[in-house]
Amino acid sequence: MAIRRDIWNERAETEKETSDREAGRTPIAVALAYDPAQADAPKVVATGKGFMAEQILEFAFAHGVKVRTDADLAQILAAVEIDTVIPVEAFLAVAEILAYVYRANGQMPPEAPAGASA
Repeated sequence: MAIRRDIWNERAETEKETSDREAGRTPIAVALAYDPAQADAPKVVATGKGFMAEQILEFAFAHGVKVRTDADLAQILAAVEIDTVIPVEAFLAVAEILAYVYRANGQMPPEAPAGASA
């Protein structure tokens, strides 16, 4: 059974992956979780480099999780401890990713929690 690889702009990302490998860069993967009923911001739930990054990606693909390639954001998020809210510097980028995922899934984003500032 083929695993569906759901990467945004897959052609461009595949070209980038090839250039990264040729340049000898180690791949990095970061997994986020967000439950608006439980938290104000997404949390980092897994990070990995090299083989572990590949395992995180394979798990995501196998479970239909949307994947986005963004080397700069991955570097920032990989430095965050597991089960920790994402840093302020990553909020805008992660918000754009979440908006894309909600649109792709045909859902509306959840309402902001009461008392949260806009």
